[in-house]
Amino acid sequence: MGAVNTTVNDQNYHSSKLWKIGFFALNNTATNFYLFAMGFVAYYATGIAGLTVVVVSTILTAMRLFDGVTDPIIGFVIDKTESKFGKFRPLMILGNIILAGSVIIMYSVTHLLPTNLQLLFFIFIYAIHIIGYTLQTAVTKAAQTVLTNHPKQRPLFSIFDATYNVGLFTGMQIVVASYLVPKYGGFEMGLFLELNAYAIIASAVFTVLAVIGIWDKDRKEYFGLAEQTVETKFRDYWPILKGNRPLQMLVISASSDKLAGSIVRQPAVHIIFFGIMMGNYALSGTVSLVTLIPTLLLTFLGIGYARKRGLKKSFVAGTWLALIPFSILLVMFFFIDATQISLTSLNLVTIVFLVLYCIGLGFGSLTGNMVIPMIADCSDYETNKTGRFIPGMLGTLFSFVDKLISSLAATIVGVALASIGFREQFPQVDDSLTTSLLMIGLLLKFGFPILGWITSLIAMKFYPLDDVKMKEIQAAIAEVKNNAKVAS
Repeated sequence: MGAVNTTVNDQNYHSSKLWKIGFFALNNTATNFYLFAMGFVAYYATGIAGLTVVVVSTILTAMRLFDGVTDPIIGFVIDKTESKFGKFRPLMILGNIILAGSVIIMYSVTHLLPTNLQLLFFIFIYAIHIIGYTLQTAVTKAAQTVLTNHPKQRPLFSIFDATYNVGLFTGMQIVVASYLVPKYGGFEMGLFLELNAYAIIASAVFTVLAVIGIWDKDRKEYFGLAEQTVETKFRDYWPILKGNRPLQMLVISASSDKLAGSIVRQPAVHIIFFGIMMGNYALSGTVSLVTLIPTLLLTFLGIGYARKRGLKKSFVAGTWLALIPFSILLVMFFFIDATQISLTSLNLVTIVFLVLYCIGLGFGSLTGNMVIPMIADCSDYETNKTGRFIPGMLGTLFSFVDKLISSLAATIVGVALASIGFREQFPQVDDSLTTSLLMIGLLLKFGFPILGWITSLIAMKFYPLDDVKMKEIQAAIAEVKNNAKVAS
């Protein structure tokens, strides 16, 4: 059986089995595995293929922009798609196949080409990779509306998503820092091939499970107010964004956080902070492992609060609780010797760092994982306001603006490093710590997240979809559906 229709406070909701929500959340994990693996592509491009830091950083920014441009196109395709296999499942599978093929070709061919062809080929195959990535990630956002509209179920996606992603990014950082780097003596070809093999296999398995999770809900009866295809045109994107205030504010809030998070996740930032400032790059993995349980506990706490008080209130509270400890850490690192931080001989500096770092990461992860179900709220707002069920266009419109802003991450890191002398290669774990490297490291690690969270708090002041408003919206949608059934 697929949906479970329930009545809460005289409102009709359609629900999903808990395990199906958990399975479908793996669609995001499947693409995030590639996101993690491709995070090291700059080291392949500069160390193996021989491209320069600034060139590679510029390409990565351009590809992120291209990723944003493809989003509205794919979203339009999603909303127009009608097939016997559903609206979402075919695109999930196709996207994952393209991701696997493009990664295999990129790392097998680029460095073997003549120098004058490497750059063009790298850009071309990366663009193909982005198309596959967009196909699959667009479904994660768009299919939220059909997965469930139950106010106590929709936040549950965030619990699964947060758990999977914390496990993925923590576990794989440990694998890279503590296993692959020592095994291959640095970022060598063998490291990239083994890392990519993990990504291809795991992502394929996750995609199959996600397809199973959405299988019974990928039907026309869950598409909008009535069983009819919505007439939309590509030029409708601007009126949609212009008329949807919740989406506008969520885009501002989430994209500023995403930009900061993308900067922090750049491998060069990990190397500066853990490898150079602390003098032990392996700490990037072990510290992530230490913060794993606290991060998950704080996420579960936050989602429990969201189920009672709504997504908006939980998002704002989580933002404050991430901002404060990171602000303290930024100041603290101006006055301490970071090499004192050690997990083999615990001291006061290490304990304070771990406590504040766990709190900041935990609540930062919470807010990041709440964005996807909040997009579904924005889609329901649009359906209630205009009568149009366009989750593909709504989700990819969000992604388009979000990626335009967050695309600056690679360029920001590349330009910042080039400004202090790292023009040909990124920092390496055995580089010496200088004052300029310290300042850049703290700015990238803590400064940008702080600015992102401040921007989020300002935007949320104007985001209207609290728990009370969402109850009103779901009641109105249910009434229209019931009236349509009676009329037919």
